[in-house]
Amino acid sequence: MIENYIEAIQNDGFAILPSVVPPQTTSFLSSQLTELSGAEVKSRGHSAFGVRKLLEVASAVGHLAGSAEIRALIEPILGAEAFAVRGIFFDKTPSANWKVAWHQDLTIAVRRKIEIEGFGPWSVKAGIDHVIPPVEILEKMLALRIHLDDADESNGALKVIPGSHKHGRLNPQQIQALKEERQVVVCSTPAGGVMAMKPLLLHASSASAQPFHRRVIHLEFSSAQLPGGLEWYGS
Repeated sequence: MIENYIEAIQNDGFAILPSVVPPQTTSFLSSQLTELSGAEVKSRGHSAFGVRKLLEVASAVGHLAGSAEIRALIEPILGAEAFAVRGIFFDKTPSANWKVAWHQDLTIAVRRKIEIEGFGPWSVKAGIDHVIPPVEILEKMLALRIHLDDADESNGALKVIPGSHKHGRLNPQQIQALKEERQVVVCSTPAGGVMAMKPLLLHASSASAQPFHRRVIHLEFSSAQLPGGLEWYGS
């Protein structure tokens, strides 16, 4: 199984593993994170997609990131030295629903802005400095999307273009060409399942057509050390 998983990540840029997190863990995390997200909505006074700074505000997610089940998916790809660098909780509901155009995940979260050649442009999200690093940094990363609810095309599961991660950073024309040339795959994943993906994989999602939660814990891991005094936000 591990050999097939490694091959899928290398060749396709993603893999779906249907039974990773036990039901009791998904139930506990669903309750805790939905409550946390609700508190953020109340504090902000309007609907929100979920929670940023997840590793900082939810200790249970940090424990999950270090669990044997999750490390078994990270270490074969990135090595034993890999560590969690960012966590985000996404929750599509009738009051917080959205679609996402085709894109790559190009930014990383860092503790503070330091101007370094090859890093940029910079942005700030939820008070955290973000920057686009060189491709070599992104290639040493892996994201795990841990599903707390069943996800399929009807409620906004990710759509991906297999193999698109092999082309480096893509401009809009290249993205359009790959959309026209390649087959799109909908990454249907059951509750407790994990979708592993490379940041450079082209992906998108539709708005949910279902009046229910579609909760996902998005964890990013890296084996790369940042230069010039830059520090990963989640390290």
